[in-house]
Amino acid sequence: MANHQNSANGWSKPSDQRTTGKVITCKAAVVWGPGQPFVMEQVQVDPPQKLEVRIKILFTSICHTDLSAWQGQNEAQRAFPRILGHEASGIVESVGDGVKDMKEGDRVIPIFNGECGDCKCCKSEKTNICQNFGVNPFKKVMNNDGTSRFSTKDGKPIYHFLNTSTFSEYTVLESACVVKIDPEAPLKKMTMLSCGVSTGVGAAWNTANVQAASTVAIFGLGSVGLAVAEGARARGASKIIGVDINPNKFIKGQAVGVTDFINPSEPGKPLHERIREITDGGVDYSFECIGNLDVLREAFLSTHEGWGFTVVLGIHPTPKMLPLHPMELFHGRGIIGSVFGGFKGKSQLPHFAQECMHGVVDLDKFITHELPFEKINDAFQLLIEGKSLRCVLQL
Repeated sequence: MANHQNSANGWSKPSDQRTTGKVITCKAAVVWGPGQPFVMEQVQVDPPQKLEVRIKILFTSICHTDLSAWQGQNEAQRAFPRILGHEASGIVESVGDGVKDMKEGDRVIPIFNGECGDCKCCKSEKTNICQNFGVNPFKKVMNNDGTSRFSTKDGKPIYHFLNTSTFSEYTVLESACVVKIDPEAPLKKMTMLSCGVSTGVGAAWNTANVQAASTVAIFGLGSVGLAVAEGARARGASKIIGVDINPNKFIKGQAVGVTDFINPSEPGKPLHERIREITDGGVDYSFECIGNLDVLREAFLSTHEGWGFTVVLGIHPTPKMLPLHPMELFHGRGIIGSVFGGFKGKSQLPHFAQECMHGVVDLDKFITHELPFEKINDAFQLLIEGKSLRCVLQL
């Protein structure tokens, strides 16, 4: 295993054991089939090729997207063996040819929705989609040569996941999917910006552009939903309604600005009618963070006629279509999806990280558990049981 010094404050390679340009043998949590336990394996990680970066992962956490991929919920997206994980922080170990914006030793966070800076979408201010390195759950190899940078000790390939694969001591990413951040940034907290917090806060700030004194309803108070609440609170929303069937989430919600709670499992009027009653006709913005079409319809109908705006954040795996009649849009309500909170990762995330360092968003609230990397199966169980928002694993 490659030797390294590992701490929350930094990392350095011993001068007598240079790894640049060499295959690194390290520890990774490999999943061999749908729902099978993660196995700690010694894997080989190739050097980065052109416009690629190899990073040493110091912290990684677990998201529901990892959970659904591990369970193999979408058969078309299955690829095993695989190294999952997409929310992390670390240090650049080495860079491939052509990488100019980062170097060995830089503090970085991986992003599943890259930014190449060259495609038509990256050059547009209207979107954060990247045509070359955007989020792609079907992708399992690198763009350069269509192969994996991971392999078993006997040379069999191990597949990549969501441009990132962070459940490994070392990983290789396209440079478009690596964001350099402030050298003083606390990496454990910055892990939250790889996915959940950026997705939720950005949905409130960028996608919806929540205004001061406005009203908001959030359907699903997981990490993303609570991050939406934190973003709405920071923008000065006057009423933030949290909707969840888990009453324990209500306590967590209060800490990030949720003012009212509705448990949809309790008997009563339809959800959207209850929300309209306490908001004088409906909220200005609603956010669907679950991935359930019935909930999405309630979120849409809970907004105010004339200007209500619904943001879709939940992942909807079923082939069913949007549960709306076209004529319902004539009432002035709007609906849109949001990927990574509308943030352009490489160009906008460093500033967001600075804002978090200055306390605009409190990242500590989202880290509910911490475990060593070897306890990754326990961390997944915490998420399955609804006990954790984010469990951070230290490598």
